[in-house]
Amino acid sequence: MEPQRAVVVYDDRGGQLSAARAWWMLACWAGHPDVRVLDGGLPAWQAAGGELATDEPAPSLSSQWQPDFDDTMIIPVRDLLEEGGLLVDARGEARFRGDEEPIDAVAGHIPGAVCRPSSTNLEADGRFKSPQWLAEELPGGDKVTAYCGSGISACHDILAYAVAGLPLPRLYAGSWSDWIRDPSRPIATGE
Repeated sequence: MEPQRAVVVYDDRGGQLSAARAWWMLACWAGHPDVRVLDGGLPAWQAAGGELATDEPAPSLSSQWQPDFDDTMIIPVRDLLEEGGLLVDARGEARFRGDEEPIDAVAGHIPGAVCRPSSTNLEADGRFKSPQWLAEELPGGDKVTAYCGSGISACHDILAYAVAGLPLPRLYAGSWSDWIRDPSRPIATGE
C-alpha cells in the first residue's frame, strides 16, 4: 500500500462489520493516511450498477508505506479499570441486558456502560446514517471507549463516530470476552 494511494475497504454484508474492522486496523491503529469504507458495501455497489472484476490483480511491491501503530487507540483492561470514562457497548440490546448470550459463558455488560448496537448506525438500506444524525445519537463524553463481544462490532461504532466528525473512541479490543475471564470483575444485567 502506498501512503498517497487510497485504500477502499468493503465487505459483502449489509452491516459492514468486517469493513469497519479493516478500516480501524489500517486507519486508526496502523496509521494509513487514506482509508475509506465503501458505504453500504458490495450490495450497494452492485445496486448502483458497479462492475465486479473476476481477475486477480498482481500485487504491487513498490509501496514504501510502513505502519505506524498507535497503541493509544487500544485500551488494556487495567487502564480501563483505572481511568474510567464512558463505555459504549456495540452488541445488541438482548446481549447487553444479559437476556441472551450466544457466544460467551457469561451474559451481561460492564457496569456503567451504555448500549449502542452497531446496527443502529445504519439506515434500512445498509448505509450509514447522515453525519448530523449520528452526531445527535452517539453517546458522548470524556474518554469514550467502545467495546463489544470480541472487538469487531465496536469498530463499527468507532467508524460511526468518524462519520459524524466526532472524536474517536478508544477500543477495548478484548471486549466482553476478555472482561469475563476474571471472575472478580463486576457484571451488570438489565438496562
